[in-house]
Amino acid sequence: MKSFLIIGMGSLGHHLCRAFSGMKCELMIVDLNADAMEDILPYVVSARVGDCTKEEVLKNLDVPSFDACFVCVGSNFEVSLQITNLLKELRAKKVFSKADRDVQEKFLLHNGADVVIFPEKTIALNIAIQEISDSIFDCLTLTGDYVICEILPMKEWVGKTVAELKMRENYRLSLLAVKKGVNVEPMPDIGYRFSEDEHVIVLGHIRDIEKCAF
Repeated sequence: MKSFLIIGMGSLGHHLCRAFSGMKCELMIVDLNADAMEDILPYVVSARVGDCTKEEVLKNLDVPSFDACFVCVGSNFEVSLQITNLLKELRAKKVFSKADRDVQEKFLLHNGADVVIFPEKTIALNIAIQEISDSIFDCLTLTGDYVICEILPMKEWVGKTVAELKMRENYRLSLLAVKKGVNVEPMPDIGYRFSEDEHVIVLGHIRDIEKCAF
């Protein structure tokens, strides 16, 4: 069973705890304020009150034992940077760090973050992508400008097979699944023929998806 350390019980920390609670894993949470953790205690294995900018506090948490550590502290970027650096020095396996602005990303990556999270930016981009076109029904932002989107098939795709379309070559997209109603067929084979009454789930750069869905 995997275990995760979540530092900072603000909005992101709370959402992560609730998301992980439905999965088979163990959570430890840490915050300076005991009251900030009270409502989330039923979802976690253990909770600690402590200042994670202090190396001795993190050492007592046995950082290397966690499969991943999440730095979800508030708006004080210096604190986030310091905790990120300490986690990596203490041999954290994987560190996710929250950022509010693009300029913060390079500093976090340079100081030990494996993945930088932009919660508000990601949500805003997902909403914007879905709402800008009637052909996009769902969207998940990945690293950089790459996304997974559920879209309507283009008119020229209908009636053709996966092999005939050569999606990666002609559209720079990877086909992940085809969806008809509530039924999803993952990774359809090269003989699958597209129809107009379905959605396709593709992975690619946002600019390439825009060409197919706008």
